[in-house]
Amino acid sequence: MATKKIFPTKSSSSLTPWLGIAALVILIDQLTKITITKTFQLGEEKFITSFFNLVLAYNKGAAFSFLSDSGGWQRYFFTAIGLIAAAVIIYLLKKNGSQRMFAWALSLILGGALGNVIDRLLYGHVVDFLDFHWRGLGHFPAFNVADSAICIGAGLFILDELRRVNK
Repeated sequence: MATKKIFPTKSSSSLTPWLGIAALVILIDQLTKITITKTFQLGEEKFITSFFNLVLAYNKGAAFSFLSDSGGWQRYFFTAIGLIAAAVIIYLLKKNGSQRMFAWALSLILGGALGNVIDRLLYGHVVDFLDFHWRGLGHFPAFNVADSAICIGAGLFILDELRRVNK
């Protein structure tokens, strides 16, 4: 008589925590975007510190508003890229879930990418609201929690690769 395993093996359960991290990123991203859109008018700024404001901005393009004035096709293009990237990331997480730093990086990128895909699907643009600026240098383009997760994930990915090279 064959016995059935009660507890899943490491390889079969390794995807769950990483998808949980991505889901948490999406939740925080969407809650912050909803809060900003409910409390701010488009373009409205709120001074927080000498180097940081909250501002409601819409980005129809990619990073730094790249292709934002391209007639609307970019909405579908960047949505497709985000969904394809998500599928590739889930595949990589499934295969490499035991590599903690790599999986953290991928989970943050996945959550950020899907957070921005949700905006594109629901609104036709990404909601940005974090505005950093420095005296004499001007304002950095506004961004959001999803963008932050993508950047942190990319940083962890680079750090993980550098660590592998040094081994």
